[in-house]
Amino acid sequence: MLESLSARALVALAAAGSAAVLIAALIFQAAGFAPCDLCIAQRWPHLAAVLIGAAMLAFRLPARLAWLGAAAAATAGGIALYHSLVERKLIAGPSSCTSSGPGTLSAEDLLAQIQSAPLIRCDEIAVQILGVTMPNMNVIASALFAALWILAALKARRG
Repeated sequence: MLESLSARALVALAAAGSAAVLIAALIFQAAGFAPCDLCIAQRWPHLAAVLIGAAMLAFRLPARLAWLGAAAAATAGGIALYHSLVERKLIAGPSSCTSSGPGTLSAEDLLAQIQSAPLIRCDEIAVQILGVTMPNMNVIASALFAALWILAALKARRG
């Protein structure tokens, strides 16, 4: 099915996918699920992908620019994968939004960390559906979008 789509259609599909991810994130946020720092970081590459796709379609830019869209989608997926590992506590997350072990800080440092800590932590799962978290879903979606961008670039090179 994807083979029958033009490079422009693939670009539109990939950009629309990133737009859908952003809209879904804003809907969850409006529903009371505040994003952590890593959640916000995942949004920027998706926004870049949407803007790249919109510019390519509106200004009829060369399809080889689809590689930029692929890079944006892959970046979003990479951040989402990192976030997935952090929230499952498989790796340590950034100190700005995760907890540190007890006894590693002085009382003054611990108090300073508590007072400057964001309200939303990156190492806690906010939403989980059948064991799949939002960052997990973003990894899958971003991989799909990156594949669409790559297919668009390759199709444009052939045609």
